[in-house]
Amino acid sequence: MSLPKAVSAYPDYDFAPHWFAHGGVRQHYLDEGAGTPLLMLHGNPSWSYMWRHLVRDLRESHRCIVPDHIGMGLSDRPRPPAYTYTAASRLADLDRLVRYLVTERGLPDRGWTLVGHDWGGIIGMAWARRHPEWLSRIVMLNSAAFPVPAGHRLPWYLRLIRSGGRLPAWFVHRTNAFALAASRLGVTSPLPAPVRRAYVAPYRGEHRRLAVLRFIQDIPLTPADPAWPLVDVGPVEAPEMTALPMLVCWGGRDPVFDHRFLAEWRRRFPSAEVKLLPRAGHFVQEDARDEVIACVREFLARQPKGRS
Repeated sequence: MSLPKAVSAYPDYDFAPHWFAHGGVRQHYLDEGAGTPLLMLHGNPSWSYMWRHLVRDLRESHRCIVPDHIGMGLSDRPRPPAYTYTAASRLADLDRLVRYLVTERGLPDRGWTLVGHDWGGIIGMAWARRHPEWLSRIVMLNSAAFPVPAGHRLPWYLRLIRSGGRLPAWFVHRTNAFALAASRLGVTSPLPAPVRRAYVAPYRGEHRRLAVLRFIQDIPLTPADPAWPLVDVGPVEAPEMTALPMLVCWGGRDPVFDHRFLAEWRRRFPSAEVKLLPRAGHFVQEDARDEVIACVREFLARQPKGRS
């Protein structure tokens, strides 16, 4: 597979690439540092690049595992029907990767910390609810892992793309406008131009953008939606989930995940620690980088082993 550019050309992303091949498809992931494992999952239309600062800061004390979803970042772009690009496929990919890392790469089958953002939160929490015994802690940035809260409505552009209309789907697939818009509208302070280019670089070229479109079309809103099983988790969480230490770092100016989502996290996980960053947007780790790093580092230090 040819990469969009040399990995070292992305600012602050001079990590060694790793690959997990299955079914003729290669999934890219970072494996940095040593210690208890941190699993960092990105959403749409970002990629493992979004976690670069946390990886740099935490790799001295933790083993940071940071995959790119199939069809995103530096991972392969298989053509349908070889890959379905559904949320169920993402959940299966994650389970397969973690089991490979445990059986083949020497990682433990206990003590993992899940770190999620956007779709990474939905996929990661779906995996965690199926395997709570693997986890010791959870860190969530702006995300969801439950049905859309009452009163919330998707932004108009997501509704339009998700509706299945041919023109909006064509626009997202044929142009890089969605990734470009996310790199600008997802932050409240403009990103430096090289960083903004790094965010969108993996999606230059029509053949590289199918996953971006499919993620939008797969947003679960009703029980009729294929991705609904990932968020159909009932009104309360299982005790084995609420017993896990949780940190929520939240950008207060997110145009997609608004205050209703934060309120639902608090309701479902009443013991969770919450760090509200009112001036930060969707990419809270960019708008409030230092605060997020300090908050996560301090949380992990206070919960060095978590549940075993």
